[in-house]
Amino acid sequence: MSAKPASSEVLRNAMVDRLAADHAAKGLTLHPEVEAAMRAVPRELYVPGVPLEEAYENTAVITKRLPSGENVSSVSAPFLIAEMLGQAMGALGGLKGRHVLEIGSGGYNASLLAELVGTAGSVTTVDIDPEVADRAAACLKAAGYHDVTVVCADAEHPIEPGRGYDLIIVTAGAWDVPPAWREQLTEGGVLVVPLRTFGTTRSWALRRVGDRLVSHSHRQCGFVPVQGAGAHQIRCIDLAEGVHLRLDEGEQIDADAVKGVLEQPRREAWAGLSLPPATRLHDLSLWHATHLREHAVVLTAQEEAIASGIVAPSWQHGTSATVHNGTLAYRTLRWTDRRFDLGAYAHGPDAQAAAERMVENMRAWVEAGCPTPALEVLPACTPDGDLPDGTVLDKRHSRLVVSFIPG
Repeated sequence: MSAKPASSEVLRNAMVDRLAADHAAKGLTLHPEVEAAMRAVPRELYVPGVPLEEAYENTAVITKRLPSGENVSSVSAPFLIAEMLGQAMGALGGLKGRHVLEIGSGGYNASLLAELVGTAGSVTTVDIDPEVADRAAACLKAAGYHDVTVVCADAEHPIEPGRGYDLIIVTAGAWDVPPAWREQLTEGGVLVVPLRTFGTTRSWALRRVGDRLVSHSHRQCGFVPVQGAGAHQIRCIDLAEGVHLRLDEGEQIDADAVKGVLEQPRREAWAGLSLPPATRLHDLSLWHATHLREHAVVLTAQEEAIASGIVAPSWQHGTSATVHNGTLAYRTLRWTDRRFDLGAYAHGPDAQAAAERMVENMRAWVEAGCPTPALEVLPACTPDGDLPDGTVLDKRHSRLVVSFIPG
């Protein structure tokens, strides 16, 4: 006799049980209210056509691709949704009765927010794509969330001028923070946004304090990019088959100057460290970008390029790198007895010195206690004299100031 298929409720509870265990393993807490909402909302209703078991896997479900194959809309992975909702809960001390604007609509996250704000609050979800907005509205209706307002618009601009929100949560990767997001927040309100800085993305919870946004927490993450007026194209330079440099902040690198650089002899340097697996290398990446600013870029590599030995980055999706005078250096690591050391590989005329400079930068981060980054976002018109201490990154609409808090 074949086993009876698991029900939606059984699979949903099993998914949340796994999320709670994963949060605990990371030293995080799955907020009880978020846990209750995720146990209540049937995720399969937001991914119609997907097998029930797949609807409750801890991965994103792509809901729209362009003819080129590019993913432009998805229902985010449950773990990431839980972490970002947790950021909102932690920054605001709860969401009951709050008024929320979600930017980037799939329907599922909006229904979780509806559970969290309750009948005294409100949820508005907006998407630039009419097909995605219509799909979200249909899914919300099918799931019984009739009080969620769905809007089709470019959220680079105010959605309802004059209205304030206690929380704005963005579910697409942003390169900048447009004025409308800050202006629509109530004083003390919170923006949770996956913000790309120096080529990598993290979800920041930012509280409004007057004309600035001040970070409360952050998490590593990845999202499909923002579309519309806020879109920003990443420039890439090919180094070899499956190996690229990612330039995201106007870095000026001559592609001809690094052509064939990986064919030159490889030199290496090691920090002589023994670090635990939980070490936050994403924080180190931002430290590296701010401290070696002039020459810092990001190296990415496909699995085939790593397997063939062309490169050995510490993370294929985005490893700290520097390029200067035709020399490339990038971060790597090696494991020993479940701990790891940090190092740098380099190619080019100044390879050994470049590798050693990068390793010195890594040692400085560790010696400083593996500090964690903090962020303030200010209007683009803010004079230098009014900026807090830190590394300034100028975007289209805002000035970002990155600093570090001792670990």
